[in-house]
Amino acid sequence: MADDSSPDRAGTLSPPPDAADLELYRSMLLARRMAEKTRQLWTDGGVHGPGHLSDGHEAISVGVAACLREGDATIGTYRGHAHALARGADPEAVLRELLGREGGVCDAKGGSMHITSVEHGYFGSYAIVGAHLPIACGLAWAQRLKGEGNVTVCFFGDGATNIGAFHEAVNLAAVWQLPLIFCCENNLYMEYTPITAVTPVRHPAADRASAYGLDRVVVDGNDVEAVRDVIAERVQRARKGDGPSIVEAMTYRLRGHSLADPAAYRPEAEVQEWARKEPVGRYRTVLSERDVPAEELDGVEREVSELVDEVAERALAAPSPQGETAMTDVWADGGSAWRS
Repeated sequence: MADDSSPDRAGTLSPPPDAADLELYRSMLLARRMAEKTRQLWTDGGVHGPGHLSDGHEAISVGVAACLREGDATIGTYRGHAHALARGADPEAVLRELLGREGGVCDAKGGSMHITSVEHGYFGSYAIVGAHLPIACGLAWAQRLKGEGNVTVCFFGDGATNIGAFHEAVNLAAVWQLPLIFCCENNLYMEYTPITAVTPVRHPAADRASAYGLDRVVVDGNDVEAVRDVIAERVQRARKGDGPSIVEAMTYRLRGHSLADPAAYRPEAEVQEWARKEPVGRYRTVLSERDVPAEELDGVEREVSELVDEVAERALAAPSPQGETAMTDVWADGGSAWRS
């Protein structure tokens, strides 16, 4: 039985550094820089309303996306910016959405909590905790009917494991043997409450897997290659028809639950401990130890930072949407009329 310090893995991959390694690093950097830019825009008054960022979680979204192909689906929570970006969503379209501008990834109708990019296989960010887990079953059921070997990955937080929809969705997926990987991003807190204060088991997703006949799988969610390796194995099983999996990825958000949360309820020693294990700097160290030149890593960082600055400048200059678009694309047919 693995614990946080000894997570289950499907074997460590340690190839010589190559383009794939740098792409993992670049993708995590993009998610981090976009989160930082979003926080700046929110502070400056450009982004309105609630916003939930995933700085600290980047290894999960990027590690999972590295295992997927066109036709696979992902679906997530209101902390979904990084998941859309990892599947290939346009950073400028994401920022335009956050700013409520024309050209937003959801045509300025979704905002921060509903980032979606179906064309890239990301089927939405859902603000009601746990509500999207049964939808993930629907996506996986459709994939099974089509018989093309595609899979769905459903992301959710540790707090969702105490929602009835979690247990209903896992039960249904197990009974129907759906090609579905449930990926719990356990950052130790369900909003402001430690998950350990309200759950009788140490790992609220993985420790309940056996009740549904599934394996207990825990992974270091701050190690992008560990996430990739474990998810790759689970994806392969699902493609072969071996049914669903639950993977619990241990991580930590570097800041508060939302942009408005100073996170003063977290012990400072705990915050500092996890800050030393954050995934972006950690992977840079790994690449350095594999003899990737510092100037090459610096170049990737510079490229990503410049990209984010450029797309933010263009997004800020974009016009607000016109009123006539308010009632378009509410339904899949492009309209807004209620259908019975």
